[in-house]
Amino acid sequence: MKAVLDACVLYPTVLREILQGAAAAGLYDPVFSDRILREWVLATAKLGSAAPAIAEGEAAALRAAFPKALARERPDIEARLLLPDANDLHVLAIAIASGADAIVTFNAQDFPGHVLAAEGIARRDPDGFLWELQSRHPEQMARIVESVRAKAEAILGQPVELKALLKRGRLYRLAKGLGV
Repeated sequence: MKAVLDACVLYPTVLREILQGAAAAGLYDPVFSDRILREWVLATAKLGSAAPAIAEGEAAALRAAFPKALARERPDIEARLLLPDANDLHVLAIAIASGADAIVTFNAQDFPGHVLAAEGIARRDPDGFLWELQSRHPEQMARIVESVRAKAEAILGQPVELKALLKRGRLYRLAKGLGV
């Protein structure tokens, strides 16, 4: 499965780390563009003045880890599309051009299902998307999520409850699938 990662699913660190882990394990093929990564970096500014620089480094690491995932923008495809928010046209255009099966996003309102379906693309909520991966690959997803939890503990220097970590990432179905 090939899935475009919208900027809104890259912003929560826990969610991004789990999505990256699943992609690194070969459970799906991620797709993103420089513009999507730029939007993510800009969104981190509300966390403080140092956050965008940190996010820029993480975006560079994402590009390096998944060089085949980087798709170039397609204004020619954007020109024929219509979405409620014109600022999201580039995401759908990249999905079409890359042959993606889905766009993983929290933004259901701006990606109407019937518009995406006409292009052969599904809109996937990140929790449902990861729950589906977990149901197909339970052992791998459990290891990925545990790795993210362990990394959070190392950064914070204290224990991190898995249920609270997944709740922070709005990953309720995934938590249930993992039995937490």
